[in-house]
Amino acid sequence: MHDLGTQALVLGGALSALASLAHLACIALGAPAYRVMGAGERMARAVEAGDVRPTLTTLAIASLLLVWAVVAFSGAGIAPALPLTRLALVLISAAYLLRALAFPLLMPMFPGNSRRFWLVSSGVCPVLGLLHAVGLAAVWARL
Repeated sequence: MHDLGTQALVLGGALSALASLAHLACIALGAPAYRVMGAGERMARAVEAGDVRPTLTTLAIASLLLVWAVVAFSGAGIAPALPLTRLALVLISAAYLLRALAFPLLMPMFPGNSRRFWLVSSGVCPVLGLLHAVGLAAVWARL
């Protein structure tokens, strides 16, 4: 596990898993956690009102991030080989990088999200996208 590609994918996978856990923490801790994470007052109030949609949305995001972590770990060779790992890592890298670049276009669609949310999430996404892309490029021949 000493080559650059493996290290990049392990780190990218670990950060994706950490992001998944942060989303699960919001579900577990409720409205105050949604506020701290910058999800917006509308989302926090919906949680307080017992609306299931914020929980389902957050659970879907957490699940996706966890799957992305497993794919990165598979690409790094520390999890079982998965079918279409190359394609999945290309798409994951692209999704993270596009999310980072598209935040100015996304902001008006989610007016309740805090500025902190946009700056943190849009700052983390290019790091994750580059880790996955660099890792994939380095291990491409092994997949």
